[in-house]
Amino acid sequence: MKNLYLKLAQVKQEVGKVSKNSKNPHFKNTYADLNALIDAVEPILLEKGLLMLQPIQNGNVSTIIIDCENNESVESSIALPLLTDPQKLGSAITYFRRYTLQSLLSLMAEDDDGNKASKPSPKQTLTADIAKANADLGVTLESMAQTFEMTIEQQTKYKSLLNK
Repeated sequence: MKNLYLKLAQVKQEVGKVSKNSKNPHFKNTYADLNALIDAVEPILLEKGLLMLQPIQNGNVSTIIIDCENNESVESSIALPLLTDPQKLGSAITYFRRYTLQSLLSLMAEDDDGNKASKPSPKQTLTADIAKANADLGVTLESMAQTFEMTIEQQTKYKSLLNK
């Protein structure tokens, strides 16, 4: 998996922040829609030999990224709500495709709001997969602590991952 994680780290560096291109009239905020995410991510994934699939399997929407060289893969999925209205189901599928992709790659949207830009960005939540991937790449604990909220227990576990 080390090869896949290295490629994904390179993808994240090249993608950077995704520009917000859509407006939610209900909440009056902007966001990067699914097409903007795919446009920003897929060419870079393909350049690195990575294939992205977004199948619906067993009532779940998934985003799977496969390394074409060695068939290693990572996946993020979320269960679809039980809906009978096809339009609502289609909207949920699009929404969940966007969020599984965004979650899998820990993508952030570019902040286009001046008030938000003046505030420090909140730290992200550290997951076991993210910790393992970063430890495999040799990312220091200090660097991780700048980006992620880490409990003392998580810091200790991360140190042990680095020392393997």
